[in-house]
Amino acid sequence: MISRIILFFTVIMSVACADVQQKDHNFAKGTFGHDVDFLSEFQEIVLLENENAKVLISPAYQGRIMTSTAKGMEGMSFGWMNYELISSGKIEKHINAFGGEDRFWMGPEGGQYSIFFKKDDPFDLDHWQTPTAIDSEPFKLISKTPTEAAFEKEIELMNYSGFPFKIKVDRKIILYSPQQLTEELGFSIPESINAVGFASLNSITNTGDQDWKKENGLLSIWILGMLQPSPENTIVIPVNSGEVANLGEIVNDTYFGKIPDDRIATNESHIFFKGDGKSRGKIGVSPLRATSFAGSYDAANNLLTIISYSFDPNANDYVNSMWEIQDEPYAGDVVNSYNDGPLDASGNQMGPFYELESSSPALELKKNESVKHVHQTFHFVGEEKELDRIANATLGVGIQEIQGVFSGN
Repeated sequence: MISRIILFFTVIMSVACADVQQKDHNFAKGTFGHDVDFLSEFQEIVLLENENAKVLISPAYQGRIMTSTAKGMEGMSFGWMNYELISSGKIEKHINAFGGEDRFWMGPEGGQYSIFFKKDDPFDLDHWQTPTAIDSEPFKLISKTPTEAAFEKEIELMNYSGFPFKIKVDRKIILYSPQQLTEELGFSIPESINAVGFASLNSITNTGDQDWKKENGLLSIWILGMLQPSPENTIVIPVNSGEVANLGEIVNDTYFGKIPDDRIATNESHIFFKGDGKSRGKIGVSPLRATSFAGSYDAANNLLTIISYSFDPNANDYVNSMWEIQDEPYAGDVVNSYNDGPLDASGNQMGPFYELESSSPALELKKNESVKHVHQTFHFVGEEKELDRIANATLGVGIQEIQGVFSGN
């Protein structure tokens, strides 16, 4: 009897110790394992895994892809996470910048059809408010496999002009296998490269009683990725070359004031923008200039990041998110990038982080009609010569050229 009791407590203690060891990995900050352990302290998580490629998802934060890695639990964590805000349990005013490298939003942000400003409010930070459904409310997890997870959410919104929207959001996350990576990109990944690739498949359905029409305001699916900045990180956006008279300006760089010349550079086929998290600024590219790729190269970590998104060159109507009453509310951007920085002279800022963003067209939807937008993210870590081939194949520019743009600054 005594021996059985001793055996019972031995088993209990072994299980308890195993549980402690499982939770107390002591992964270094900056690793994927650290972020998994951290987030799981405060909420239920969803972890997708395919060997060393892993993705961390938060149902509590709208099925948001918080971060990913290409090298297992001890590999670099690519997404930016706001540890202080998450651990505080607080809900902030205006926006809850929890982080995450693929989060679901909707536009427009500004203008007479904005869903971030109430009617007649001025377009300033004091009155800007992210809708809670895409900011601090959870999405429902409806299915999960080792490499896929699906979520849904019913949402009601009112725009600046007073039009009510009823929306069903469906969101599916897929972690790609090596074979799927090759299929999606159209080329094989060298064995010396560590890679992770995933997609969010997002759709919105008009579940209200009224059709969505231009004169009342339309919505777009807007996917934003908050990523880790670096002093040697350069954002790269390929663009269609052509005369300004035919295609318009290469870049819109006046969202939060014009970006200084030492932080942005353009040529006829590319936009280069510093992604160091040290100076607040945002850029956008119109549908006439956009391609289906954007990305960044972080020379400090030998990290090449690529995003690709569903893009129809024949769709011209994109919501305009400029903070003003607009003459052209459907002359918005397809792809955007934001670099975080101090908000004021005090030095306060949300991050630091930088963002790569894509948007769906603004479509008129009848009752029960839907629009879908796919946003893909790929991270590659390895030798420069191999990354160079991938950069040329996706962004149309080599690593050395990217590095050279701001090397003198």
